[in-house]
Amino acid sequence: MTTTTINSSSTTTVESTSAMQFEAKTTINASPATIFALYADVANWPSWDTDVKSASLQGRFASGAVGEVVPHGGPKSAVHFVEVVANKSVHSECKLPLGKMRFDYELQQQGNTTLVTHRTTFSGFLAPLWGRLIGSGMKKTLPAALAGLKAKAEGV
Repeated sequence: MTTTTINSSSTTTVESTSAMQFEAKTTINASPATIFALYADVANWPSWDTDVKSASLQGRFASGAVGEVVPHGGPKSAVHFVEVVANKSVHSECKLPLGKMRFDYELQQQGNTTLVTHRTTFSGFLAPLWGRLIGSGMKKTLPAALAGLKAKAEGV
């Protein structure tokens, strides 16, 4: 297995033969509860994530919930919220043909600020293909999504 790590400002990309992963981090002048409330308001994700055209949730925002996300320039996808831990993290997945796309959002309080990490991982047989086809665009816009989340959480 070959692993390559590329660091570009606050975005890290990790590629291997079985998975592709990239992440971005930012510090937000808001509490984890404030940021988590923005995650829980799934229908309003487009207000801070410019890659999301629309999003919906069936039921309440909790582990096991399901919803749909429509990205700009892409088809509607079902999203499964695998694990939701209030004010700490959200782990969700979308199925792809012969693969899976996983989103990890993590919140770490640091005094009066919160370190926010967004990570996307492609896995499965076609992970390298999906990582390049879908992930390459997502990797470029991930910092903008975090900037939008930061602006929204800070009330800017």
